[in-house]
Amino acid sequence: MPELPEVETVRRGLEQLIVGRIVKKAEAIDSPKSFPNAPRDVEQFFEHAVVTAVHRRAKVLLIELSSEYTVVVHLKMTGQLVFVGRERFGAGHPSDSLIGELPDRSTRVVVEFMDGSHLYFNDQRKFGWMKLLPSLEVPNIDFMQKVGPEPLEDSFTAKEFIPRVRRRNNTTIKAAILDQTVVAGVGNIYADESLWGAKIHPARRVRNVSDDELSVLLDEIKYIMKLSIEKGGSTDRNYVNAEGKRGSYIDFARVFRREGQGCPRCGAIIEKTKVAGRGTHICPVCQVQ
Repeated sequence: MPELPEVETVRRGLEQLIVGRIVKKAEAIDSPKSFPNAPRDVEQFFEHAVVTAVHRRAKVLLIELSSEYTVVVHLKMTGQLVFVGRERFGAGHPSDSLIGELPDRSTRVVVEFMDGSHLYFNDQRKFGWMKLLPSLEVPNIDFMQKVGPEPLEDSFTAKEFIPRVRRRNNTTIKAAILDQTVVAGVGNIYADESLWGAKIHPARRVRNVSDDELSVLLDEIKYIMKLSIEKGGSTDRNYVNAEGKRGSYIDFARVFRREGQGCPRCGAIIEKTKVAGRGTHICPVCQVQ
């Protein structure tokens, strides 16, 4: 599953390439569940519409159209988006489809633009999807109703973060920040990194974490995510950046996948354990349970 910085990297790449283009045709290739839209709606609201913006909410991409409809895109585990025109852009699961001739056997949806360029949605495992919805209805879909605030918004402060986390007072702090209803887009890599930065053991119960510690934790989440976006996302196996190149953030990780190496803060040997059902990296000295 991509994490928020990876999806934001994809969004930025698409924004530069498809905004202003006019859709000529959009169709599913052998996988209706990847494009679960009525043909009449596609013809009336997708085809011949202008792409006006590309947004992101949590880990979901939102391609807005002049028809006042929005294409909601979830890449899931193995999805990728490849733009082919005068230039080529590939983002997502790093298979040969990023650079090979398209469509290929992983192609699920083809969007053709009036200028002859194409946007391909490829997905080997067929878990991802592109849904066409009235823009006014997008905030009301189940996912949007449940997902928590965006961590990178300036308006999201400790004043809002702390009570949201404390709803999970009896669980571990790592499980709490991985909960997408608490805060959007924090995945395993960024949970480990931010908890290390805040000197909080991932297995500590939320009730045993002070408000001051939670405030520092939010600062660390924001810092780590901003850094990762600057570096093009993590290099966690399934994702490359908006130019089809691997992101570089993971090279600068302080604790994630550094088990057996020295903690960059205190020199103790980093350990890997399991918390909230996920592989978890900690410094046993800096992060005392």
